[in-house]
Amino acid sequence: MTENKNRATAAAILPLVGGAGNVTSIAHCMTRLRLGLRDRSLVQDERLAALPAVLGVVEDTTYQIVLGPGTVARVTPEFEALVEEERAAAPAAPPAPLTAGGHAADARTADGLAAQGAAIRAERKARNATPFKLFLRRIANIFVPLIPALIGCGIIAGFNGLMVNLGWLPAVTPALAAVATGFMALIAVFVGLNTAKEFGGTPILGGAVAAIIVFPGVAKIDAFGQSLSPGQGGVLGALGAAVLAVYVEKWCRRWVPEALDVLVTPTLTVLVSGLVTVFGLMFVAGEISTAIGHFADWLLATGGAAAGFVLGGLFLPLVMLGLHQALIPIHTTLIEQQGFTVLLPILAMAGAGQVGAAAAVYVRLPRNGSVRRTIKSALPAGFLGVGEPLIYGVSLPLGRPFVTACVGGAFGGGFVGLFNQLGDSVGSTAIGPSGWALFPLLAGNQGMGVMVAVYAAGLAVGYAAGFLATYFFGFSRQMLTDLNTDDDTGTGLIAASGTPAPPAPGAPEKTPAAF
Repeated sequence: MTENKNRATAAAILPLVGGAGNVTSIAHCMTRLRLGLRDRSLVQDERLAALPAVLGVVEDTTYQIVLGPGTVARVTPEFEALVEEERAAAPAAPPAPLTAGGHAADARTADGLAAQGAAIRAERKARNATPFKLFLRRIANIFVPLIPALIGCGIIAGFNGLMVNLGWLPAVTPALAAVATGFMALIAVFVGLNTAKEFGGTPILGGAVAAIIVFPGVAKIDAFGQSLSPGQGGVLGALGAAVLAVYVEKWCRRWVPEALDVLVTPTLTVLVSGLVTVFGLMFVAGEISTAIGHFADWLLATGGAAAGFVLGGLFLPLVMLGLHQALIPIHTTLIEQQGFTVLLPILAMAGAGQVGAAAAVYVRLPRNGSVRRTIKSALPAGFLGVGEPLIYGVSLPLGRPFVTACVGGAFGGGFVGLFNQLGDSVGSTAIGPSGWALFPLLAGNQGMGVMVAVYAAGLAVGYAAGFLATYFFGFSRQMLTDLNTDDDTGTGLIAASGTPAPPAPGAPEKTPAAF
């Protein structure tokens, strides 16, 4: 039954993205089906966003369909199979036409929000196409594929720790510890593989050079007057080593004769990059990694409440600017060093503020059935940490509720940061999940009961602050007059937000932010 459901979802998506002939690449991350498309104009955005399984869509370097955690991993193989079957059987069929006027038959006021979300998304995409942000996106592409393993190993580690504390199955816990920590012991190798692939080199060579970092024999090597330690430099060292390997490999491809390429190029790549890694990168990256850990500990220990307030309040704008991707290697470094990242539970409060703000919009607009239906369908995913449909479908197009959602995130972040300042560190053993989905991954320097209580209370503070700020300050009188109506034309939304949605040749999009 489940397989039929996933295949039905894939079958519904395929014609709405232009068919198999329009698909050039297929991949998925934690929540999104990522498609490379030949012709973007063939995509029927509104009909796609209206599918029950689709939480939203966003266009970036790839066209991304938000299906949610778990679902996307099951739908993607079915989608790939359908694409192969369609290509083998016949050329791709043209997409079904939209209803009259280019809108779905039941288009209501929520479409005005979606249209403005599409305009904001287009502006954001243009602003994000800077060299620095494109570089951050490449860094994210290196670490995002590692998230499923981080989550799985993190949950096993937490469960194993609970069993050890309770004295359950002592014969089994060592095996669980090996399962949980094996990936982290070799994470540098996987970073090297992904880095080389992302920067255009041979992945296995990037992995081979990165493997030097975790090789126990490096303990016999002296560099900069001190002995190296296995793992010194961690993921940052692995990233730098693999990037160097890519440049060495490309240099060899240009200058080494083809007859000798198969022997000389890999040898020189591993040798040159490996020596530089051992006698330079491991030391430098180790110092940077240690400094990151010390700074995070110092920041939360001395000014945890203020730091949490700022981080929780600014995370949603960071996402809009694409700058949140710079935090991914920092999270991974902290997990590698300490076993958990203290930053993620604080940043997760931004999602709590967003949920609270959406709930306030729901209460303040009792006559706007369209917006209320959108919120009602998106709130369950929001509680689980998937806040994208609420952001681009509701709060951001309205303007003020996005700001008040940030206020909610700030108060929630400040609350969790305060407890870090008081000595109760609350962290996460993996990156990716937030909201209620983060509970199984909580870790820190206190018992599980304390960490769950602090994180749950932080979510409650974020919900409450986001709700109250939006309820009292999220709407002007004119906005309430224009929006709190059962008029189905959608004109009220455009007037209330202050920025009319541009006329679109096709249907408006529901475009979530990238978390």
